[in-house]
Amino acid sequence: MDDRGRGGDPRPGGGGHAPDDHRPPGPLPYEGVWRFTAAAVDASVPQARRAVRDLLARQGVPISDDLVHGLLVIVSELVTNAVKHAAVLSPTLAVEVGVGAEWVRVAVEDNHPYRPTALETDHGRLGGRGLLLVREITREAGGVCDVEHTASGGKVIWAALPLKPSHLL
Repeated sequence: MDDRGRGGDPRPGGGGHAPDDHRPPGPLPYEGVWRFTAAAVDASVPQARRAVRDLLARQGVPISDDLVHGLLVIVSELVTNAVKHAAVLSPTLAVEVGVGAEWVRVAVEDNHPYRPTALETDHGRLGGRGLLLVREITREAGGVCDVEHTASGGKVIWAALPLKPSHLL
């Protein structure tokens, strides 16, 4: 995977620090945004998971083991969806990891215009529940997730989780 770390403000949706925030000015050592690109093939799923896990460890992100596990399941599900459903129109995908002082955000981008919806659980099917799982893990952690169109006509699916979730996964 191609890792192109970049700085900037990784907070989704204009989030910031409250005026009474007592931390020193400037980003914490683990804050930033990193982007990995990969081919839309099955082998990219474990590569993306390893890349995200290694990045969090390398940056010293203060994240619980439970939250890392949930985040890696989200990455696996989102990359798998891109490989299974978007590879025809999008031979590459991008995984972006953003870390702020109080949250971590993962996003998977592809060039396919189809905007997926979480499917209802069908106990007779083996697949089709990945986005439901992403939404449930995100909700349990006290985070948010969404799908957005990109300027190039594709989509990005993201999940942002607080580093100190109100519930254990």
